[in-house]
Amino acid sequence: MTSSQTPFRFDNSFARDLPGFYVAWEGAKVPSPELIQFNTALAEDLGLDGLHRETAGAAEILAGVTTPEGASPLAQVYAGHQFGGFSPQLGDGRALLIGEVLDQAGRRRDIQLKGSGPTPFSRGGDGKAVVGPVLREYVIAEAMHALGIPTTRALAAVTTGETVYRDGEKPGAVLTRVAASHLRIGTFQYFAARGETDKVGQLADYAIARHDPDLTGADDRYLHLLRRVVERQAALVARWMLVGFVHGVMNTDNTTISGETIDYGPCAFIDAYDPAAVFSSIDHGGRYAFGRQPSILQWNLARLAEALLALIAPDDPDGAVERASAELGRFADLYRTHWLTGMRAKLGLETEDLGDQELCETLLGLMQQQGVDHTLCFRRLGDAAAGAPDRFRDLFTDLPAIDAWLLDWRRRLMQEAAPDTDLKARMNRVNPLYIPRNHKVEEALSAAETGDYTFVRTLLEAVGSPFEERPGLEAYAEPAPAAFGPYQTFCGT
Repeated sequence: MTSSQTPFRFDNSFARDLPGFYVAWEGAKVPSPELIQFNTALAEDLGLDGLHRETAGAAEILAGVTTPEGASPLAQVYAGHQFGGFSPQLGDGRALLIGEVLDQAGRRRDIQLKGSGPTPFSRGGDGKAVVGPVLREYVIAEAMHALGIPTTRALAAVTTGETVYRDGEKPGAVLTRVAASHLRIGTFQYFAARGETDKVGQLADYAIARHDPDLTGADDRYLHLLRRVVERQAALVARWMLVGFVHGVMNTDNTTISGETIDYGPCAFIDAYDPAAVFSSIDHGGRYAFGRQPSILQWNLARLAEALLALIAPDDPDGAVERASAELGRFADLYRTHWLTGMRAKLGLETEDLGDQELCETLLGLMQQQGVDHTLCFRRLGDAAAGAPDRFRDLFTDLPAIDAWLLDWRRRLMQEAAPDTDLKARMNRVNPLYIPRNHKVEEALSAAETGDYTFVRTLLEAVGSPFEERPGLEAYAEPAPAAFGPYQTFCGT
């Protein structure tokens, strides 16, 4: 692989500080890489203004064919519980961390290529990706960012000019992903399962230096690291639940230390509110159903706690379990607090009342019973706040029940400190109008497989400003037509 001068200003701490935690590797050669989507705003944030569609060699770099100057391409190793079963070695089977940069705010960011070819961790796979899943991750990640949810970001999508076989012949593609780091619960599990406590400690110190530098050198830093990850993940999953996001494959190797959403494989957004919603073709038992996500997150965090036990209290195993269990025990209250705070905002409430949780749960129960669209329900509640409840009521079939709820909600609004003349606008700032509707995602990806990217770009325009209503995007605010039928997603690996 040749080297190229680029705007990347690498400072590769993972490669430098953690030998033995990865395999140095290079991307596969591909015939004719072409840059089809580029995130100009993100590139500017990363200080990569000079890397864009017109840059000579940009597609080759972003396909993994050419190594940019200063890069240290590598495949990370990790383990993970996948659908509850432990796999002692997974790792980057189709991805390369090419290096790290410091963005304009001084934050360290990983630059990773997904779909750049097989690595020693590919487990028999070809290490490639195809255009549909690559653009799905691009769209969903950028939508999540626009919704204010911590997430990895998409910098670029490149087609490779080769055919990859995934349920037939598909055009090959590579995604450039940006992350606060790619440290996962599974990274800790890999070394803990091998009894390499020294490496677990080395990894934990690296994670602390990168994500929680104020804990560096503290006596209880490993317990506090667990506490921080519990806090970040409780806040994250609450935000998922507030917008109706279903991750689909919440394995421990897909749960980050940074608290970012990662790995958008069989993900989707619910239309009708349903805690039992499952879209992933491989989640046969509903382990990762929409409503189970908080409990699964807590289960995953328990696996991190297990990996850290030998560091938390090396000479007191029982004490380590007790202290780690106490941190895990905080998760439910943390989650509930984040969720209820978010729900209050969605209902236009700024103060707290003991009856708020019941008010929220009653609405969700009515939505579930009557198959009401999650996104439109909260968006149209803003109209009801402005004195025009008809479009909100039209979503429901049992009008006496929803009218009773509306009466309780209006009484609760009257308890606020003062009338809010801008209530609808405030509610619309937290209740999106545009999400990546599953039928619009499929429409865009189907067109992209034929080389037509206009639908992807319009979808990105819609979800890139999810709270702002704009003419011409009406179709992106509507649920799927009945003919769309039961929806199923696939991992795409």
